[in-house]
This record gives sequence, C-alpha cells and structure tokens, in this order.
Amino acid sequence: MILTNLEIVPGRSIVEHFGLVQGSCVKSKHVGRDIAASVKNLFGGELKGYTELLSEARDEALLRMQEQARELGANAVVNIRMSTSAITAGASELLVYGTAVRIN
Repeated sequence: MILTNLEIVPGRSIVEHFGLVQGSCVKSKHVGRDIAASVKNLFGGELKGYTELLSEARDEALLRMQEQARELGANAVVNIRMSTSAITAGASELLVYGTAVRIN
C-alpha cells in the first residue's frame, strides 16, 4: 500500500475514491518511564522512553489506518495527517487519517 502526505501519487492516477480512513492508538506512561523522564528533565536531553512510546503509537495507528483502507478496497492513502492529544493525565492518543483511494 502506498502512503503519502501528498494529495496525489506522482506518476499515478486516482481511479476510485473511498473517503476518509483513520487509525488511532492511545498509550499511557508507566511509572518507570515517568521516573526516568523526571530525572532527565532536570539535566536536559532526549526523553527516550517517551520517544519510543510515541513511535510505537504512530506505527500502530498507521497499521490500523492501512487495515481500514484495505477493507474498502484501496491500494493507497493520500493526504495523510497525524495528530496527538491528551486523553487523561498520563495517556495520549495518536491519530492518523487520510483519504483512501485506488490508483493505477
């Protein structure tokens, strides 16, 4: 499946439009990551535990969006966007959405 944040796939034509597809994943922090992040916050630097958490959430959300697109008969998703939001203290959602299409 072709995934792109462009509105088109260069060199290909959209032959069918299936509409909006989306995938989301809600992840929460755990105590170990919170403690490590608090210490790291004092001295600066990358919070690797949170980087890994967001990467896992992004991958899962993308897979869920692709699965929804495949079920509709699409072979590409164009105009992909990503968004994050806090659900509760310690839990965040990563949402991925785009337009499912069939290209030739």
